[in-house]
Amino acid sequence: MDVLLHIAIGIGLSTAAGFRILVPFLVAGVAAQQGYLTLSPNMAWMATTPAILALAAATALEVLIYFVPVVDNLMDAVELPAAAIAGTVLTAAVTGGDMNPFLQWSLALIAGGGIATSTQAFTGLARLASTAAGGPVGNIAVSTTELASSTILSVLAIAVPILVLLVVGVLLYLVFRRRIRQRRVY
Repeated sequence: MDVLLHIAIGIGLSTAAGFRILVPFLVAGVAAQQGYLTLSPNMAWMATTPAILALAAATALEVLIYFVPVVDNLMDAVELPAAAIAGTVLTAAVTGGDMNPFLQWSLALIAGGGIATSTQAFTGLARLASTAAGGPVGNIAVSTTELASSTILSVLAIAVPILVLLVVGVLLYLVFRRRIRQRRVY
């Protein structure tokens, strides 16, 4: 049961990385430092004070960049592959322990990297649509929503991981249902 909770935490953090890459790293580092999260031994560096300070500075920069029109759309192109890496690393960071390393990293790549990439692709498309529809004001609204989503999902992934799995499942269902409806229209 413990392994399933760690997988749920990893998937929740990976989903959050699809909205903002560095927010879940910062939340996980602080949670681990405070004793709320156990990281795999090779990822324990995330809970050190220098790492948390560096992650806080990098997170602040990432958040600010997304409030600059045009630059935010360019960042989406860079962050798509970065989200895959972040999701993989986050899932691996919390699923270590007694798990076979091959299984740990395979699971991290498929579940963590896959969900982070899917979430980032969806938010990138939402940003493009908001740019076309509302210009800079639309982008600011989308950026604020993404930041809030990443922060809330990161905290919930650690506090109540099963709830986050349900939320992620519902979101995936809604996205796929919408895609199927769009295909029927065309």
